[in-house]
Amino acid sequence: MTSTELSVGRTAAGARLDRWLAESLPDLSRSRIQHLITAKHVTVNGVAAKASHRLHGGETVQIDVPPPAPEELLPEAIALTVLYEDEHVLVVDKPAGMVVHPGAGNATGTLAAAALAHAPAIAGVGGPRRPGVVHRLDKDTSGVLVIAKTQLAYEALTAQLAARSVTRQYRAVVHGRVGLSTGVVDAPLGRDPQHRQRMAVRPAGKGKRAVTHYRVLERFPHFTYLELRLETGRTHQIRVHMASLGHPVVGDPTYGRSRGKVPVSAGGLALHAVTLAFLHPISQKRMEFTAELPPRFEGVLARVRGMQG
Repeated sequence: MTSTELSVGRTAAGARLDRWLAESLPDLSRSRIQHLITAKHVTVNGVAAKASHRLHGGETVQIDVPPPAPEELLPEAIALTVLYEDEHVLVVDKPAGMVVHPGAGNATGTLAAAALAHAPAIAGVGGPRRPGVVHRLDKDTSGVLVIAKTQLAYEALTAQLAARSVTRQYRAVVHGRVGLSTGVVDAPLGRDPQHRQRMAVRPAGKGKRAVTHYRVLERFPHFTYLELRLETGRTHQIRVHMASLGHPVVGDPTYGRSRGKVPVSAGGLALHAVTLAFLHPISQKRMEFTAELPPRFEGVLARVRGMQG
């Protein structure tokens, strides 16, 4: 960790903290500075501040810059629920709360690190920080996911994903009664211009095409149990698409927080990747895997079913 202490001159009064730091520390990019601020590595007079904090002049600003993450991912002996494995692919049931690969604020405890410990030969397959990872599940989404164990398998699986020939089905409990028994959400997604950590439905030409198919499995007075199928695989796709219909996923703190819905304790996000099907990269045989609903998800269903009376 490298620490730098700066004094704010009186002429900087009224300046935003992030912009002042970008001018004062030209070796750090604006995005890097914003990340350090978000991670609370920047203090003003000893107190963590937001990027938009307005300086008054005369303050002391300290910025702590952690060392860069190692280029190679270190294996971690974390238990995996293996659904299938051969010399080419590893199919697992990812638990909610586990990040797939390292990112901001999640350097350790990842599925990629666990897979590397389980199958050391995947080192160098794909990217060095995400060995074997061909697709992702959000941290709070549980369910079935495939890891490529060889470069040939990696290339074959990523090609299938690009061709949209991989079948990915999910289950979700959402707020409200979904009217149509089946439906398709075809709405482009991109970064929310107001909240860069979120995704949002964007106007045509300002987002990437995203298509979600859904089917109602059960309706309740204030909730709906859905089966969903991804045609595309954008970040937070199901969560954003369902929230855009006014039916955010139960337990979603990012896209469902402002909805005045009937509360139900979810114990996390009520979203589970139940089925994954693809062609085996070597045999070309179609393979389908199912991850059973976890107890927390079954608990949500039990609670919403119990509300019917």
